Amino acid sequence: MAEYTAVITGGSKGIGADLAQAMRARGWHVISLARQSTGAEGVEEMEVDLTDPAAVARVAADIAARHKVTHLVHNAGIIRPNLVEQAQVEDLQVLTQLHLGAALQLLQAFLPAMKDRGFGRVLFNASRAALGTKTRTAYSATKAGMIGMARTWALELAQHGITVNVVAPGPILTDNFWGIIPKGSNQETDLASRLPVGRLGTSADVTRAFMFFAEPEAGFVTGQTLYVCGGASIGGVPL
Repeated sequence: MAEYTAVITGGSKGIGADLAQAMRARGWHVISLARQSTGAEGVEEMEVDLTDPAAVARVAADIAARHKVTHLVHNAGIIRPNLVEQAQVEDLQVLTQLHLGAALQLLQAFLPAMKDRGFGRVLFNASRAALGTKTRTAYSATKAGMIGMARTWALELAQHGITVNVVAPGPILTDNFWGIIPKGSNQETDLASRLPVGRLGTSADVTRAFMFFAEPEAGFVTGQTLYVCGGASIGGVPL
């Protein structure tokens, strides 16, 4: 089996943790970057605040010195919901570093090894909210930025055997979701009923999409955004 090393931001819980175990099951070495370690079996965990550029630079350099990274999955994210009247410039600054700046720093550190190998997989966890959702000024803006940045990187890196793709989940049952909509509430049930597929998504739904893009056989697919949203991105479903 080929040796692959995957770095997953936010790999300690939710979608990131599920994806880490799926990659580990393939025999890949998995490194999780998160604020706190969880003791996940078979995963190398490193604690880092991704909103701090200096901290990201240190951990990126450390990983690049010890591993030839083949997969970068930028999954970490926070929402900071506010109506436009309450939205703060600081929200944009923090989420820009978290959703975009950290990804740039990590890729720059891992890119030499990917180019030397002639292979790489770069993946973003964006959001259906990139298309617009109430109370998501900073979140929607920076998640949409992921899509634009991924398309640019895809064009620049394709000649090196490196693909760059985006998975954009809709309502997924994770802590981020329950931080907005109470777990088991009527609001949760109502939202599920309004999705075309009639249910909310799970971390496993998103992991399957990531794994499609991550496989070495997926080299003819790059610069794409796959909405895993139960049909919410089609239109007509207010979230």
